[in-house]
Amino acid sequence: MKENWTYKKLGEVCDVINGLWIGKKEPFINIAVIRNTNFSKDCKLKLDDVAYIDVEVKQFKTRKLFVGDIIIEKSGGSEKQPVGRAVLFDVPDGDYSFSNFTAALRIKDDVSVNPVFLHKCLYAHYLNGETLKMQSKTTGLHNLDMKAYLKLPIPVPPIETQSRIVSELDLLQSIIDKQQAQLKELDKLAQSVFYDMFGDPVENEKGWEVKKLGEVCNKITDGVHQKPTYTECGMPFISVVNINRGVLDFDDCKYVSLVDGETFNKRAKPQKGDVLYTKVGATYGIPAVVDTDTEFCLYVSVCLIKPKLDIIDSVFLKNQMKSPYIKEQADKRIRGIGVPDLHLNQISDFEIILPPLPLQQTFTRKIEVIEKQKSAISQSITETQKLFNYTMDKYFG
Repeated sequence: MKENWTYKKLGEVCDVINGLWIGKKEPFINIAVIRNTNFSKDCKLKLDDVAYIDVEVKQFKTRKLFVGDIIIEKSGGSEKQPVGRAVLFDVPDGDYSFSNFTAALRIKDDVSVNPVFLHKCLYAHYLNGETLKMQSKTTGLHNLDMKAYLKLPIPVPPIETQSRIVSELDLLQSIIDKQQAQLKELDKLAQSVFYDMFGDPVENEKGWEVKKLGEVCNKITDGVHQKPTYTECGMPFISVVNINRGVLDFDDCKYVSLVDGETFNKRAKPQKGDVLYTKVGATYGIPAVVDTDTEFCLYVSVCLIKPKLDIIDSVFLKNQMKSPYIKEQADKRIRGIGVPDLHLNQISDFEIILPPLPLQQTFTRKIEVIEKQKSAISQSITETQKLFNYTMDKYFG
C-alpha cells in the first residue's frame, strides 16, 4: 500500500441510483436522458445525440444528474466492447437524467474523494478488463453484475494527491487530443490539395475525362467468402477493422496458415500499389493503399482494386475514393438490412474523374509529404498513449 493511501470498496465510496425510462403516470416532464449511445469507447460523455423523453416528475426528482456524478453502463456492450463503461457527468446547466440500462454513482463524501479521480480509477478498471469478468449475457444483452462491481477496490489517497494525479493524467490526455486534432487537420489539408488541383468531381468544372472505376482497373474483386480457421501465426488475414483508419494496419490482425493464405490469394492477391476498400458493415467506403511488400490475404468484407498504373495513380485513386463524391455514390448503391453491403459490380460502376497521369503524380508527391507528417504524429501519439497507460497502471493497477 502506498504511503497515506487507504483502499475502500466502490460501494463504500458511492451511492447507487438506478436509471429511468418513459413515464407511465402523469405528471410528466421532458428532459434529456443519457443512454449507452452517449458513452464513447474511451469512456467520455458525448452529448451530440441525447434523447429527450417524457418521464415522471416523481422519478426525475430522485434521478436528476449533478456535476460529479458517474454514469455506469449496466446493460448493452457487445462481443468486442465489454459492458461497464463509465462516464463523468460534467454538464453544469440543464435537466439531465439517465436510462434504465445505466446507473449513477454519487460520491457520499466529496471532501475525501475527487469525482474526476474516481472516474479515472473506474476507467482503469475497465481498461484492465475487470468489468469483462463481471458480465453475463441474456437475450443478446451483456449485463454487469453490480454487486461484484461495487466491490471493486478504490484507492483513496489524500485529496491533494488525487488532484495531482488528475492533473498529470489530464495533461497527457490533452497532448494526445491535440495530436489527434493535428491528424484531422492534415487530413483536411490533403482533401484541400485534391480540390485545389482537380476541383470538385461533382461539378467537374475543369472538364476532366470521366470513367467507370472498372474501366481504369485490371481487376476488382474481394477476399475469401467463408470464415477461415485462424492460427497463432502465419499469413496476416485482413478485414475492415485493419483498414478503417484509412491505412493498412497489421496491429491486432488475425492470422491463417500459409497454405490457406496461398489458397485464398488465388482469388485475390494484394500487391503493393493496389487499393483496398471496405465494402461491408457500418464502416463501408474507406480506402487504403497497399504500401508494403508483406504478403497477406483478405476477407470478403474488403474489396481489392488493382488500378491500371499506366493511367491512374494509386494514391490519387485512394484520395478520390475517400471523397464525398464517391461516398455519395456508395450510399446510393448500398444494400442489406442490418448489415450494409456493397456489391463488386456496384463498386466497378463508380464514376471517377481521370486527369492526366503526370498531374496525378504531382498530387501524390504532395500527399507523401503530408503522410510523413502524419506518420510522425501517429508515432508520437503511440508513445504518449504508452506513457498515459503506464501512469494509469502506476496509480490504479
